[in-house]
Amino acid sequence: MTTLPSQTRFIVHVALFLALAVLVPIGFHAFGMAGRIFLPMHLPVLLAGFLVGPLSGVIVGLLAPGLSFLLTGMPPSYAVPLMTLELPMYGLIAGLGYRTLKLNLYVTLVASLVLGRLMFGLGLFILGMFMNLPYSAAVFFSSGGAIVAGLPGIIIQLILVPTIVAALSRYQRSR
Repeated sequence: MTTLPSQTRFIVHVALFLALAVLVPIGFHAFGMAGRIFLPMHLPVLLAGFLVGPLSGVIVGLLAPGLSFLLTGMPPSYAVPLMTLELPMYGLIAGLGYRTLKLNLYVTLVASLVLGRLMFGLGLFILGMFMNLPYSAAVFFSSGGAIVAGLPGIIIQLILVPTIVAALSRYQRSR
């Protein structure tokens, strides 16, 4: 079996995770599961960071919201710039923490989720100064608003991401 050169492998992995970042939300929406609650686009971005590295996570996180909006109309237009701040942070922290700094997977995942949500809130604050948004940064951060709405998605991330990363890491080591 021949292996791809590292640059080609990187491009293929980025394309795969970018495609998943567009397709996974379609699947969730097909079953009536709202993206704001289940956060399906976050999974491929986190996996790109954990499995391929920080640059992959950043690229997928930057491109996924806009590409998904252009192809599917999701996420809502107001959320595209917010998610374009949030998702690259997920991918960056996941890749830096786990692959570069060799930190614990769970610690890295939680740090990614917290810092990504902070970026979303910062984006809400900044965009809210210039346009009318469905909710403000104050609402997002008050009463756990940053967590409560997306709690099912956060639980899914805390279960699936470590499970997938561990399984693929074991598979890679066994080859």
